[in-house]
Amino acid sequence: MNGIINIYKESGFTSHDVVAKLRGILHQKKIGHTGTLDPAAEGVLPVCCGKATKVCDLLIDKDKSYHVVCRLGVETDTQDMTGTILREYKIDGITEKDILNCTKQFRGDILQIPPMYSALKINGKKLYQLARQGKTVERKPRHIIIHSIEVTDINLKESVFSMDITCSKGTYIRTLCHDIGKMLGVAAAMEKLIRTRVSIFKIEDAITLSTVQQIAEKNLDSLNKLFMSPDKLFPEYCKFQIKDKFRTSLFNGNKLSEEMIYPLTKDREPKYGDKILIYDDNGIFKAIYEREAKGYKVNKMF
Repeated sequence: MNGIINIYKESGFTSHDVVAKLRGILHQKKIGHTGTLDPAAEGVLPVCCGKATKVCDLLIDKDKSYHVVCRLGVETDTQDMTGTILREYKIDGITEKDILNCTKQFRGDILQIPPMYSALKINGKKLYQLARQGKTVERKPRHIIIHSIEVTDINLKESVFSMDITCSKGTYIRTLCHDIGKMLGVAAAMEKLIRTRVSIFKIEDAITLSTVQQIAEKNLDSLNKLFMSPDKLFPEYCKFQIKDKFRTSLFNGNKLSEEMIYPLTKDREPKYGDKILIYDDNGIFKAIYEREAKGYKVNKMF
């Protein structure tokens, strides 16, 4: 299989579990996920198979959307409700208006300190490994972007509220919950997280591993319709097709001049540094190239 499949990761699975199970279902090793979801989290996890694994890093950079339930009055060591409760606070003085005004402060470019319970490495060691040893190390704040944050429900009797969030790569939603609680003065921890979108992959189109298994058992080849070609990720890139006599240059990953290709999209001209999609003489997607001062150099071959 060569392409990207939109998996619905269920609670209890790690992202690595999803990859391992898909390797067994598809009987192939070259599979990679596109950004870790915590074991307790659910939702969209695009998985790249075969030649499409070359775009894993590009998908990690894409914006993501989440639905999160946040519990007020609780501070935990993991910043979510799977961790050990460190402190509890009364939330009697908190109003719905307080929550709405507070969350607005987190829109736009902000700084966020990564949590200790994360897979980030410092001096070659993952932070969660140090955290399990009872160690805390200094983490530098990182720039992230919260494109939108909307409170969708508030239930102060149950001490919870819900948000829909769209954010940049590198955003920790449980840290966002923690920071909101800190600003409110009553602490908070993430109770539930569902990733609803990664780039063009939406939750309504996601498919569970058990469904993939059922389809594969009936007819493995029928799974092809579930896979998306990598070029669909880049609708903003100009498309070009190689001329017949230069197909060998494309297959070898050689530099291409403007005389060797012709445009399939004529609405815009690529500028220096722009990436383009290249298709072979049969119209099959083969590569991403990058515009240079003269011609194009290969970026990724498929």
